[in-house]
Amino acid sequence: MTYLLVNAVFLTIAALVAVAAGVRGQISRRCVPAVALALALTLLLTAVFDNLMIAAGLFSYDPQHISGLFVGLAPIEDFAYPVAAAVLLPALWVILGDTKLGRTDD
Repeated sequence: MTYLLVNAVFLTIAALVAVAAGVRGQISRRCVPAVALALALTLLLTAVFDNLMIAAGLFSYDPQHISGLFVGLAPIEDFAYPVAAAVLLPALWVILGDTKLGRTDD
């Protein structure tokens, strides 16, 4: 199994939960810039720190299980987790907390 396939599963789950929160009206378009900013910062931090850790030899990836696309030394698959987190966490927050993110009509 490749890392890309594992990532596809997590990204699909994150997208489905976010869509469910959006369909239920718990997330408004007003929160999209905040999620986008969180995503951008998380991707930046992932790029910096994963490259540093790989360069230091703290971990590596089996070449048979990665796509071969890299951002510096970090395989592109490494960036799926920050994407999933930035999408999934706000959606779970509103679904499980029974709150509305970015809504002002209450």
